[in-house]
Amino acid sequence: MAFEGLSEKLQGVFQGLKGKGSLTETDINAAMREVKLALLEADVNFKVVKEFVASVKEKSLGEEVMASLTPGQQVIKIVNEELTELMGGAGSKLTYSPKGFTVYMMVGLQGTGKTTTCGKLANYLKKNGKNPMLCACDIYRPAAIDQLEVVGKAVDTPVFTMRDCKKPEKIALAAMKEAERKGCNVLIVDTAGRLQIDEELMEELVTLKSAVKPHEILLVVDALTGQDAVNAAEGFHEKLGIDGIIMTKMDGDSRGGAALSTKKVTGRPIKFVGMGEKFDALEPFHPERMASRILGMGDMLTLIEKAQEDYDEKKAIELERKIRKSSFTLEDFLEQMGQIKKMGGIGKVLDMMPGMGANNKAMKNMDMQKSEKEFAQMEAIIQSMTRKERENPSILNASRRRRISAGSGQPVSKINQLVKRYEESRKMMKRFMGKGGKMNRMFRGF
Repeated sequence: MAFEGLSEKLQGVFQGLKGKGSLTETDINAAMREVKLALLEADVNFKVVKEFVASVKEKSLGEEVMASLTPGQQVIKIVNEELTELMGGAGSKLTYSPKGFTVYMMVGLQGTGKTTTCGKLANYLKKNGKNPMLCACDIYRPAAIDQLEVVGKAVDTPVFTMRDCKKPEKIALAAMKEAERKGCNVLIVDTAGRLQIDEELMEELVTLKSAVKPHEILLVVDALTGQDAVNAAEGFHEKLGIDGIIMTKMDGDSRGGAALSTKKVTGRPIKFVGMGEKFDALEPFHPERMASRILGMGDMLTLIEKAQEDYDEKKAIELERKIRKSSFTLEDFLEQMGQIKKMGGIGKVLDMMPGMGANNKAMKNMDMQKSEKEFAQMEAIIQSMTRKERENPSILNASRRRRISAGSGQPVSKINQLVKRYEESRKMMKRFMGKGGKMNRMFRGF
C-alpha cells in the first residue's frame, strides 16, 4: 500500500503529541527528529527532508500554536499542510489543446510501464468523453509496436503504426493526420526509452517534440525505484522540459519517497498515479487527499468517487429498500462483496477511511490474503444453498451445513465464517442508515 511505512511512523509520532496538554520546544524538536528519520527511511530526497522539517518546526514553534488549547493537533495540521504543499498543493489536471486536437508525448526510461500507461491514459480519456488514438514511436525495443497494439485492443483504441519507418517524428506526424481523418481528438505518442538518460535518446525526443509540438509531455516514472525516479525526472525535465509526471506502481510502494520528492525537485506536478495492473487503475493525483491518508485522516472524497463510479445506482436503491425491510439475503451479501472487490478490496476502502489507515494493518492484511480466492469460495458456498437457506441463514443447522460443505467443496468452518461475516455486514449497514431510514449515499456500495 502506498506510503504505508511512512504513514505508520508519522501516525506514531503524532499520537504522542496529541496526548499532551501543552508542548515545549523540546517536545517539538524530538517529534521533528522522528519525522526527519521517517522521511529519510521513506527514501525522500535529503534536501527536501531538510527544508520540510525546518519549515514545519518554524511554524510549530509559533506563538499561536504553542498557546492553543490543542497544540498537538495544530502541529499535525501544519504537517498536513506542508505535506500537501510538498506534493504540489492543489491537484494538477490534464489540460487539452484549445485548438480541439491534443497531442500527449509519453516519455521515460525502459521498464517504467510507459506503454501500458499509454493504454491506461487512453482508457481514462475515453471515460472523460475523449476519442484517443495511440501512436507507436518506439522503433528500437523488440516487440514494442506489438505490445502497443495489444494494449490498444484491450482498451478499444486505434493504434497507428509505420513498421518500416525509422524516423519517429515522421511516424508521429503521419499519425496526427490519420487521427484527425478518423475523427479522433487526442493522440498519445508512445516513445522509445533507454536504460538510462543519454544524448542519443534526448536528441531523438527533442526532434520529436519539435515536429509534433505536443500540448503536454508526460514523464512516466516507477515509484518503486525511489530516488532513481526523482533523478530521472530531473534529467528529463532539464533536457526536454516536461509538463507533468505519471507515477506507476504506487500501489506497491510502501515508502513513497519518489512521490514526496519529484514535485519539489523538478517543479512539475504528479498528474496521475498507477494503482494496479488493470487498465482502469490510473487515478488523478490529489496532493491534499494523499497527505490526509498519510496522516491517518482518510480520503473520503476518493472513496465516494470510487463508490459512485463502480456502483450501480438502481442496485443501491434496491439494497437500501432491503436493509430497511430487513430482507438483506446472502445473495445480496455476495453482490456487495463483488462491489467492494471492484473498488479494490476492503483493505483499500479502509485505507481511505479516517482513523482506519495504518493502525488497522492486521485487518487490511487479512483482507489481502483473501480477496480473489475467498470471493470464489463464498460464491461456491452460497450457490450450494437452497433459495430458502440464502434468504434465511438462521435455518442453517449442522446437517444443512454438512450438505453445503459437500456441494461446495469447502469445509464447514468456511460456511460458519461466511455466515458470521454476513451477520456482521448486515449490522454494519444498519448502523450506516441515516435519519429517516435513508442510507448515507457513499455507503450504498458496501
